Amino acid sequence: MNVKRGSTNFLRAVIVLAGIAVLALCIFLVPHMANFAAKLYPNFVPMEYLVFIVMYGAAVPFYFALYQSFNLLRYIDENTAFSELSVKMLKNIKYCAITISSLYVLGLPLFHFIAKKVDPPIAIMGLIIIFASLVIAVFAAVLQRLLQEAINMISENNLTIAQ
Repeated sequence: MNVKRGSTNFLRAVIVLAGIAVLALCIFLVPHMANFAAKLYPNFVPMEYLVFIVMYGAAVPFYFALYQSFNLLRYIDENTAFSELSVKMLKNIKYCAITISSLYVLGLPLFHFIAKKVDPPIAIMGLIIIFASLVIAVFAAVLQRLLQEAINMISENNLTIAQ
């Protein structure tokens, strides 16, 4: 029991740290990136707003996924992880990861325009985020399917025993 609670507490700490890191990026880095992009292309007025839309737009599903992960860890601690709510949370995490990846795919042309005028390859950062989000989506989908199958097996066993 202690080992499980210790590992879920560790994962909670990782979730909180990830949330703080992304919040710091949203507060300090994103406005500078948007201003930088606007200065690179002064004739293209919406450039700054497009950066804000992609970056802040991806932060919303990211935080929702963190919230879902936090709740999933609570269910694990309460020994109710094998429930339809857990399956629903994994489904939500999968959709959040797909949304983040989609936003960055749509933002790739934007990153390409910025990377044309900058030495460090900024577009690679977008590709890394896309790839990481897709990996998380696939992992959540696999866990969702396995958990659903386990719930179905438990349900079948309970019906067999009840008869």
